[in-house]
Amino acid sequence: MNIHEYQAKKLLKDYGAPVSEGRAVLRAEEAKSAAGELDGPIWVVKAQIHAGGRGKGKFKEASAGEAGGVRITKSVAEAAEEAQKMLGRTLVTKQTGPAGKQVNRIYIESGADIARELYLAVLVDRATSRIAFVCSTEGGMDIEEVAHSTPEKVQTFTVDPASGISGFHGRQVAFALGLEGKQVKQCVALINTLYKMFVEKDCEMLEVNPLIVTTDGDLKCLDAKMGFDSNALYRQADILALRDETEEDPKELAASKFDLNYIALDGEIGCMVNGAGLAMATMDIIKLYGSAPANFLDVGGGATTEKVTEAFKIITSDPNVKGILVNIFGGIMRCDVIAEGVIVAVKEVGLQVPLVVRLEGTNVELGKKIINESGLNVIAADNLSDAADKIVKAVKG
Repeated sequence: MNIHEYQAKKLLKDYGAPVSEGRAVLRAEEAKSAAGELDGPIWVVKAQIHAGGRGKGKFKEASAGEAGGVRITKSVAEAAEEAQKMLGRTLVTKQTGPAGKQVNRIYIESGADIARELYLAVLVDRATSRIAFVCSTEGGMDIEEVAHSTPEKVQTFTVDPASGISGFHGRQVAFALGLEGKQVKQCVALINTLYKMFVEKDCEMLEVNPLIVTTDGDLKCLDAKMGFDSNALYRQADILALRDETEEDPKELAASKFDLNYIALDGEIGCMVNGAGLAMATMDIIKLYGSAPANFLDVGGGATTEKVTEAFKIITSDPNVKGILVNIFGGIMRCDVIAEGVIVAVKEVGLQVPLVVRLEGTNVELGKKIINESGLNVIAADNLSDAADKIVKAVKG
């Protein structure tokens, strides 16, 4: 689960990390009073969407020379005007894709005098099974290009969970960033703070880009992006309360409410599979036979008829879906349960596209019997290759 920058800044501030003062704006009429609560002479107006690259992004139907999703203003009135201009419009960045994302929230923040821009992130390093700090002296909007072209400028330090965080880790980061004097002490304190918050709040990723050195020689978190482990949200009620459902794909949101693992893709064949490995194999073989998957959907090992029905509804709600492939290997999951769910869903939602079903495993004969006697126009498949071949041919005509 991701949150907005202004929410991340509030968390950082609560833990004692240095951030600028700012105000969130959800309605245009609030912009002027929000900006008026901040000291100038510079006010920074930032579009709040769950995507990076806002500064270099462009609004749809933007006029020539119009700035992107981050704008520098020099008065309360100008800050309010720019906030009002952005609200309700669609911002397109490298991370949103061509469809872009609608800006429903604005963050107005006090400006900062920047001497240097640095990069700092905390994440889970799966290679070492440790929390890692990633840092670079080349912070700012071009960090992706830095990582691609000059990876030696990006350094990583991991924390052994047995010994935990210590001042040594903060000094490692400080020296890698070329900090000196009081900045080293500030960096050690910041690293300790970020680690503590990362662990206590079940973070998956925390990115500060840029981490700046001000002209007074102090460190400050000028931007912040945070993601959290969705599997731990049951014990993070305060974090769950920050969820902005308007930023999420409606189909993925609906799937999460039924504990379905669903990710929307841009293909034409909807997939319903049990098990992440089998789901990925199914997507691969669809590509091999000349088409593309419209989604990743793992109904899990213990899915009920209700969950299967909801999964089918989610797949059919995607207008890009031209055919559906149900591929079930029944171990814990029983084939008859899947069959019953498919029948219920088809009768409730209707079947407007070809449907291929491949069942194997526990109660497979009963599952096939349920489908064969349903009277529905379902194409049966004997194995995965046969299923992929049949659904691609059905979609391609």
